Amino acid sequence: MFLRQLAPALGALLFLAGCALQPAAPTQPEGQCVCAACPVCPTVAPTKPPAKPLQEARWEDVKGWGADNLAEAHGALLESCTVLAKQPLWSAACEEARALPAENAAMRAFFESRFRPWRVVNPDESTEGLVTGYYEPLLRGSRERSRTFAHAIYGVPDDLLVVDLGELYPELKNFRLRGRLDGRKVVPYWSRAELTPQAPALAGKALLWVADPIELFFLQVQGSGRVELPDGRRVRVGYADQNGHPYQSIGRWLVDKGELKLEDASMQGIQAWARANPKRLHELLNVNPSFVFFRELPDNGGGPPGALGVPLTPGRSIAVDPRAVPLGAPVFLATTQPASGQPMQRLVLAQDTGGAIKGAVRADFFWGFGAEAGAQAGRMRQKGEMWVLLPSALVPENSRKQ
Repeated sequence: MFLRQLAPALGALLFLAGCALQPAAPTQPEGQCVCAACPVCPTVAPTKPPAKPLQEARWEDVKGWGADNLAEAHGALLESCTVLAKQPLWSAACEEARALPAENAAMRAFFESRFRPWRVVNPDESTEGLVTGYYEPLLRGSRERSRTFAHAIYGVPDDLLVVDLGELYPELKNFRLRGRLDGRKVVPYWSRAELTPQAPALAGKALLWVADPIELFFLQVQGSGRVELPDGRRVRVGYADQNGHPYQSIGRWLVDKGELKLEDASMQGIQAWARANPKRLHELLNVNPSFVFFRELPDNGGGPPGALGVPLTPGRSIAVDPRAVPLGAPVFLATTQPASGQPMQRLVLAQDTGGAIKGAVRADFFWGFGAEAGAQAGRMRQKGEMWVLLPSALVPENSRKQ
């Protein structure tokens, strides 16, 4: 009823603020969308997947299939199966996977006998796309604000309105609208530039305070992280919601302004520029109107939860565009190591989504936790190919024959 009453206002908002219209993350009870993104926006990845991006393939077509140690993906596969096993066409495969030894030969025989590969194809029929990396950072912080810890990690504001448009318009299934009420009118939610520490919407919403504003910005880009308190304890935070504005690349802005060369616009290069130009920091950060809100998460000793609702596995989890790649599915990824031509061909699981992860052949590779993982993620902007592996009886709706 509420949605029907809002229909006229929603129509106006969609016209005025298309930026607030974004695909919804899958609704898993414990799932959180890690907003994976590369510092410089991709130029090779399509923004819209083809109507049928999955093309039937053969195992001999899967580049590097015989080179990977599949046993290393066994744990990540079992995590996906905690969700996928609820689907009839996955239940038998997941039951067998649980009984499978974590051995390369056993895993290979399992996939080749129970699954079929489907090549992921772009709208222009090309098969290469962009592969970036993300990670879980560690920040220094405190429960209390001080001169050292002056930058807040905020929880979700009370006035953030989230509307599932699929309840009103079936053709907009899986899209959500974020905004706020101004009287009886729905208007776009506040942008990053408007969400200053003095903004009434943020009053009382600080979860933690951290020392470095540029590290805080990249925490929002990564979507999850840990904060080390002065007494040595660590608090894990994860994505809770977002203000509805689209991600805009600050790295691309620096390149366009002539401040950085394209090859230097990595996460590390952007951080170095920001620290060398502190008076222009707010100008830089406000280029990206998107603002992420967090919640505290229990530290289970594993990776942060992705959009599927299961812990991410370093080196074996990726973020994808779920319009093209089924969330939870095994994917064989053929790409190269960061800033290198050395092949990196391995079985991964599509367990996450991200604000900048749009297009068919598009993946964000989860490197894990800490500085070393951050160094790898910050340098990763490679070309890659993808094959989705599905149970033999499952023919996806968005597929086609060769």
